[in-house]
Amino acid sequence: MEFGQANGLPRAALKEVFGLQSPSDLGKPVDEFGSDDQITARVTKKMALASEHASKNWIKIPVKFGLWFVFLVMVFIVSRKRKMTNRLRFSLLFSSVMIFGVVMGPDPGPMGTVKDAIYLYATTHAIFPPRMIALMIFLISVFSANKYICAWGCQAGTLQDLIFRINRTGHQDVGIGKHIRLPFVLTNTVRVLVFVVFTVIAFVWGFDCIAPIDPFKIYKPMHLGLIGGVFVGILLFFSLFIYRPWCSLFCPFGLVGWLVEKVSRVRISVDYVTCVACGKCATACPSTVMEAILHGDKKTIPDCFACYTCRDVCPTESIRFSSRKRTEPPAGHFDKKKKTHSGM
Repeated sequence: MEFGQANGLPRAALKEVFGLQSPSDLGKPVDEFGSDDQITARVTKKMALASEHASKNWIKIPVKFGLWFVFLVMVFIVSRKRKMTNRLRFSLLFSSVMIFGVVMGPDPGPMGTVKDAIYLYATTHAIFPPRMIALMIFLISVFSANKYICAWGCQAGTLQDLIFRINRTGHQDVGIGKHIRLPFVLTNTVRVLVFVVFTVIAFVWGFDCIAPIDPFKIYKPMHLGLIGGVFVGILLFFSLFIYRPWCSLFCPFGLVGWLVEKVSRVRISVDYVTCVACGKCATACPSTVMEAILHGDKKTIPDCFACYTCRDVCPTESIRFSSRKRTEPPAGHFDKKKKTHSGM
């Protein structure tokens, strides 16, 4: 009991930390329940979980997940009916930024379910069950329909996408500067290294090295320091020319989601029976994913954010976002394009 009073632990917490069986156990010496290190670890874990619980808005979180569900289903229905236009896409991205970022704030977000879970376990060996539930919901959404949560719901991802679209004309041409498509082998290598470095630093030194540059904090600017402000400013500037640089180069959930994306049930596929090999989809695609799909590269296909730009420009409606199995192009299929150009 004296230990609990000295450390601000209520009786319920003491019962859980020490495994007390009856009120009389409160009078027992602390050292009967283990060594100092064992007790310190238990208390640290308990206090960390209590702090996590106290930091959450338990009214806002279920409301936000409910809005995510409604919004993503709406986008899915619109896209399946092929009603997605450039203006509508811009409006949906803007709405997502306003609802899930400006109004609802940075927490919760897909990245935090991975980053914060690793950091919490590294520093306290604690697992926060609500965060694991949120992570499973996000990963199930990736398994069900590609990176839909990243594409249309993530408050940091949609902000980058919105800025990228601002610098595009109605024909998907760059308005200012040049569209830069970074090779996936480069972006994914950087992303893996960032993930490894973050994890090692968290376990060895107990420091969250992503927190100072966390782009989600833009929705709470007072939490961004000088370094973070400069980094996020540079990040958003390059979003004009590079499609979702944070998602491609730094995001821990982006990496985990990319792995789950390999077995996603609904994704972009091409019907090579009707495809005329014009290459318009690869040209319009903001990343290198369509080029990889067209060449039948199964192992290293980049993240696909289901933006539907490729499908919108296809003249024969050969591109679908469905559960249809993705097939490899027939041998010599893209020779059609060469013949067409040589004939012209």
